[in-house]
Amino acid sequence: MRKTLLVLTLGLFTGTAFAAGEHGGSHAPAGDAEIDRTIRLEAGDMWFDAESLNVAPGHTIRFEITNTGNLAHEFVIGDAEAQAAHREMMRQMSGGHDDQGHGGGGHGDGGHHMAEGQHGGQMPAVTLAPGERATLVWTVPAHVDRLEYACNLPGHYEAGMSGHIDLQE
Repeated sequence: MRKTLLVLTLGLFTGTAFAAGEHGGSHAPAGDAEIDRTIRLEAGDMWFDAESLNVAPGHTIRFEITNTGNLAHEFVIGDAEAQAAHREMMRQMSGGHDDQGHGGGGHGDGGHHMAEGQHGGQMPAVTLAPGERATLVWTVPAHVDRLEYACNLPGHYEAGMSGHIDLQE
């Protein structure tokens, strides 16, 4: 019951798959924004096909993510602290179990049933079922040096599903 209420509450805070904004600021939809660059990423079972990305502050990036793996994955952008907090929330939502058949939601998603969008209104994100493709549009903030992208479903980050986003001038 508690998990259901948490999922419903979090669902109220999710937006669309088109997310943008400044970290710590507002996240206005960027669906109509001019795209400066498209980055295609593949998410497989416990990996992304890029370990780091270089992006320019203020540019609007369209991420096209394809899940070629057999498990659900998410693609979340945030700083290291926000990613760690999100991982802990995901662990708690799954009952403290990992996504390898040791508890959780029983759907290969670690109990993660949130819609695509901004996790808690702070982090641009999409969730992908196996074989699914999703698009995320995001404007790179100007006042941070380094961000991460990650899959924070239980056990995924620890297995290597993360990468760094470095800002280039």
